[in-house]
Amino acid sequence: MKYSIILALALFLFACDKKDDNIHNPPEEATLYFPPLNSEDWESTSPNELGWNTSELDELLAYLENNNTRAFIVLKEGKVVIEEYFGNNIIGTAPFNKNTQWYWASAGKTLTATLVGIAQQEGFLNIENPTSDYLSNGWTSLMSEKEQLIKVKNQLTMTTGLEYNVSDPDCTLPSCLTYKSDAGQQWFYHNSPYTLLEKVVENATGMDYNEYTNQKVESIIGMNGQWISQGYNNIYWSTARDMARFGLFILNKGKWNNTVILSDQEYYNQMVNTSQSLNPSYGYLWWLNGKESIIFPGLPNSFNTSLSANAPNDLFAGMGKNGQFVEIVPSKNIVVIRMGEAPGGSLVPISFHDEMWEKISLVINE
Repeated sequence: MKYSIILALALFLFACDKKDDNIHNPPEEATLYFPPLNSEDWESTSPNELGWNTSELDELLAYLENNNTRAFIVLKEGKVVIEEYFGNNIIGTAPFNKNTQWYWASAGKTLTATLVGIAQQEGFLNIENPTSDYLSNGWTSLMSEKEQLIKVKNQLTMTTGLEYNVSDPDCTLPSCLTYKSDAGQQWFYHNSPYTLLEKVVENATGMDYNEYTNQKVESIIGMNGQWISQGYNNIYWSTARDMARFGLFILNKGKWNNTVILSDQEYYNQMVNTSQSLNPSYGYLWWLNGKESIIFPGLPNSFNTSLSANAPNDLFAGMGKNGQFVEIVPSKNIVVIRMGEAPGGSLVPISFHDEMWEKISLVINE
């Protein structure tokens, strides 16, 4: 019954025209600026210089502020065009600025996907191997032959087949991981199999997850975040500018300036394009726009619509609880960052995301 109610609501909120399928690849000849490491210096350019519609900018910023946004950044070719922080005049609210640490929530899944790709290119793991190769047999409550069907790739694509109607979807104990279908036969946004990717990386590399993150990504691109345990979850925290650095690194196909970090371009392309047929709008832990159908978080059914009718077709995004967004638009060389509290109380604010892009598009005017 609860699913029928949710589905009806989702159909009302998300129904829109189909879009053509896209390949989410940055332009080959993109000229990007990269801010220096260990510095607050970051070159900027104004909306006027870009010919953007500045008359719509105030409405965009007011909409963001009225919907509990705390940080909002837009990069164009790596340079800051918009950087705003909100909520500092609200009594009882801590100040928020470019040095404030904030949680990524599930937007951090995109960082994990990147780290898995780096671990694979270094020969520590293979995503086509069973997860039990890295977590040992019995990491679930499944019969051995069923557990062996679950590959690391299934964790990346939300297709493990594990039961999702459980009392605690974040629980990573074997007793919480039970059988629903064979791996690859269902798509559901199930958090616990994702969370265990961190242990896959740790066990495969022999390194602490924070240490591996710092060595392979943070120290190279100038990020200063950290993974913090919260119950069964491991949540990434950083500044909005750190998230923008990560978005710029991904826009540049896994390179920071001329430093190659994710050299496996086959993996990169798989990560930011459709990874399976069940949910075309999902790559390796990245959400994809412009696809013919989508399964939204928390729902088991597919809808004949795309992630966002108002966003560019080639947008791909990391999206987290309460509206934590890291978004890449390769065709425009744009990165968009939003951090904040839940707009309108929605945990997964898909409708807010679409309305935000409606207003962004009026400003960008490209």
